[in-house]
Amino acid sequence: MTDEQYIQEFITNGLYEDTRGFDHTSLACIPAEDTSEAYLLIKDNGVLAGIHLAEKILKYVDPVAEVEILINDGEEVAFGDIAMRVKANTQALLKAERLMLNIMQRMCGIATLSRRFSFEVKDLPVKILDTRKTTPLIRFFEKWAVRIGGCYNYRDGLYDWIMIKDNHVDAAGSIKAAIERVHGYLKENKLDLGITVEVRDMTEIRQVLEVGGITRIMFDNFELSELAKAVELVDRRFETEASGGVRLNTVRSIALTGVDYISVGGLTHSSTSMDISFKIKKGS
Repeated sequence: MTDEQYIQEFITNGLYEDTRGFDHTSLACIPAEDTSEAYLLIKDNGVLAGIHLAEKILKYVDPVAEVEILINDGEEVAFGDIAMRVKANTQALLKAERLMLNIMQRMCGIATLSRRFSFEVKDLPVKILDTRKTTPLIRFFEKWAVRIGGCYNYRDGLYDWIMIKDNHVDAAGSIKAAIERVHGYLKENKLDLGITVEVRDMTEIRQVLEVGGITRIMFDNFELSELAKAVELVDRRFETEASGGVRLNTVRSIALTGVDYISVGGLTHSSTSMDISFKIKKGS
């Protein structure tokens, strides 16, 4: 499925969830042929995300809608800004309103938090990554918002990257066994995937270094002093990543230890949605 097909399927399903084919209030109140002008009002400060998705939603409900985007994704917005104007069928505008606002508010919140994290380390050679800790069925849009905010996507799911975590190690019996089984699986299935191994202490780092054949070592919940030692021990033989409880007030200190990547689940699971309204102009 292409990205565009995914977006169209999301819009179809999102509208069906909300209307089941009928917006009875609008059908009762608004003549079918009515058209109106409306605008997207920003009621918060942050980073705009999802404006082009909003345009697609509006064009879906009314293919001849006239949409004027005034502020683009990735731009800073402030209370009172108008991000978009539209002229379209009034019933269609009201049908699209909630889906458009729900997804944009979510995306803007994620993009805003991502921008704050990226700002903290903008002068350092480190990349801030998201995780799989996303809202079911809208991961595509949440990861899109992360990129708009200036951070980076890790794996999209379980299918595009190997990540050997503590549960895999414990179930396999050892780090060595887990890595060797992954090597065998990839060879047997002719797959070329990156391999991350999560480690919990210096002993496990040494075990990974002994086996080798991986892409990245992820240090899970290491104290800063231990993290710096871990980076030194790996000595650039593999990529390094810090993870676990990363916050805005700690991300720079973590980056200064020399890790290549910092993964932050909070980008998607702890962001605050932006307040946005969609207003129909009276008498339009």
